[in-house]
Order: sequence, then structure tokens, then C-alpha cells
Amino acid sequence: MSKKALLFVNNKKPAAAPLGEQIQNVLARRSYEVDFFSFEQNTGHYEPGNINICFSLGGDGTVLFASRIIAFLNVPVLPVNLGTLGFISAVSPSQWEETFTKWEEGRAVISRRLMMDVAIERGGEIIFQGICLNDAVISAAGIAKLVRLEVEAETAAGDRIDLGQFRADGLIVATPTGSSGYSVAAGGPIIDPEMDAVIINPICPFTLTNRPIVIPSEGRIITLVEQEQRSDVLLTVDGQITKPLECGDRIIMSRSSHSLHLVASDRLAFYRALRTKLAWSGGNNA
Repeated sequence: MSKKALLFVNNKKPAAAPLGEQIQNVLARRSYEVDFFSFEQNTGHYEPGNINICFSLGGDGTVLFASRIIAFLNVPVLPVNLGTLGFISAVSPSQWEETFTKWEEGRAVISRRLMMDVAIERGGEIIFQGICLNDAVISAAGIAKLVRLEVEAETAAGDRIDLGQFRADGLIVATPTGSSGYSVAAGGPIIDPEMDAVIINPICPFTLTNRPIVIPSEGRIITLVEQEQRSDVLLTVDGQITKPLECGDRIIMSRSSHSLHLVASDRLAFYRALRTKLAWSGGNNA
């Protein structure tokens, strides 16, 4: 039975191409066919066929890119960290083969990460659909940063909860994985990466009573772009996809039926990275 691996290679990292060749050679000896997906050569669409495992060679941004491409394949991602301290990519280049062997033998820890579906509704029609691992951000495009938004949460039973009007520099809706990214920089809470919850976090709200809130991942979050805006408004998905918004647009976010399965990037790795980055207990004790 043939086996196939897909390598996402961030060629902006000098070590990525040589490591990709090394992985290809090792996998070939183990009877794997290997496909490469380079950011510079592709636009984000891939027809993979049957894939057994994916490798991400880069930093956390590479994992975010890869997650949106392979979310629908239900295959694990082995994230090899070639960047700085990684919250998502936790496997060092020297550990990849040992980690891969553990995965083949069924001994590797697999972390299941919640992803969100994101859609833009305009005039009753869906004009954009996407998926994200970290966050979706609604913000101003111009110098006048204040945006005007109305936000409500819809429960799994269909009940709607009015979360009120937001006057802020923007609004972040973050997954547990994304809680340690832009959201925490904007004063949001850090939550366990495997929780089933999402964070609604206003950026520099005009009214100080608008605070971050953590809600269950079931149901939907619906944000209306109000009619009066001081500048253009943008939707940014995972910090990598940007879509212009118009007054009257509704941005609908909900838990995706797909999730990302990360090899050896579990709670222990997350809290180790968190402790190091935030210098808890000195940050040097692994």
C-alpha cells in the first residue's frame, strides 16, 4: 500500500529547503511518496489525493498556512520549528525523525485544535468563506482606527444573545490556539489550546466596560458592520488573508466541523513555550 507525505516548506527560512530534502530522503527509504508545497509557488489551492501525514517546515505562520489547506483532509501535521519560539510548531529540526517514528508506531501525542469557519454575508449572499486556526480580526484600514460594530452570539439551540455595540480599534475573535497570539497582546486571556471555547476581544475599546469574553464554541458569533464608519473596514483571517468589508456586512464565525491534528505539539509543549515566553519562574526551566 502506497504512502504519501506532504511538505509545506517556507523558503524564507534558510534551513527549510535543506531540511525538506533530508526529510524526503528519509521518507523515501520508508516507501513514502513526497510532495512539496512552497508558499512562493502556490496560491493556496492543492489537490492532494491520499495523504498520510503533513510536515510544516517554518514557524507558527507556516502551520497557520498549512492548516487552512489541509483542514479538510483529516490528516496530522508534524510542525518542525525553524522560527523563533513557537507556540504551535514545537518539534525541533533535530527531533523530527524521532517524532515521525513515534507517529508511525502510534506512540506520538496528538493535539486536536479547534478551527473556525468564517463567512462574509453581503446583501443576503455569502461572498466569502474561509477557515482559521488562530483568529479572525475586524479592524479599520485607515488612519481613523475606530470602527463601529454590533455583536451577538447565537447559541447551539438558536437563541441569540446581544453582546452590544462596540466602538473600538477592532475586534478579535480567537480560538484557544490563537489566544496566545494577537488576542493576548490586546489584553485577552490565555486559554488551554485544547479547550472548546472562543474569545471575543475588543481592541482598545472606546468604552472601558467592553471587556474580553470567553464563550462556548457551539453556536455562532455574528458581527454587523454599522452604517457609519470613519474609515474602510477589513477582515483579516489568521493574519494572512485580508478581505475588505462594507457597511451592512455581517461576519459570521462558528466552530468548524474540521480540526487540526498536531503531532507532538500538545499541552505540555504549549505550556513550556508559554512559560519561556512570559518568563514564568525565570523561563529557563524546561
